Amino acid sequence: MSAKSETAKLFKEGLEVRRAVLGPEYVDGSIAKANDFTMAFQHITTEWCWGYAWTRDGLSRKTRSMLNLAMLTALNRSAEIKLHVKGALANGVSVEEIKEVLLHATVYCGIPAGLDAFKAANEVLTAEGAYEKAAKKAAKKAPAKKAAAKKAPAKKAAKKAAK
Repeated sequence: MSAKSETAKLFKEGLEVRRAVLGPEYVDGSIAKANDFTMAFQHITTEWCWGYAWTRDGLSRKTRSMLNLAMLTALNRSAEIKLHVKGALANGVSVEEIKEVLLHATVYCGIPAGLDAFKAANEVLTAEGAYEKAAKKAAKKAPAKKAAAKKAPAKKAAKKAAK
């Protein structure tokens, strides 16, 4: 395969993943706004980040999203954190997991970087309704946990009676 065809393949595959994670509106808008000068950046981002790194088999998209949030916290890039929090939600990262990633990154990157990351993430999580969705999901799980907790003492009593 020639270098040009390999690059074209990376762009095509990267564009697919980039749209799936960040949303077609954002990605297509970024490309549409690019001029001759900034289109080179669109290509390198799509080919390297999304076509090469994000399409590899070694890590899930969820794991890659969590790593991005940690690294962007370290770099103190709140605008990119906002973008990638939205992507993390699309990749199945929970609000609780986002919080834990940012707390962990704060310990290693420092309070100012962590503060900016939390502010950026909170803005997106609020706008996306992620807190409400997480609360509804937790409420659905709560009855199942209560039922399991009620059954546990009954099982213990039955085992004791059998002895």
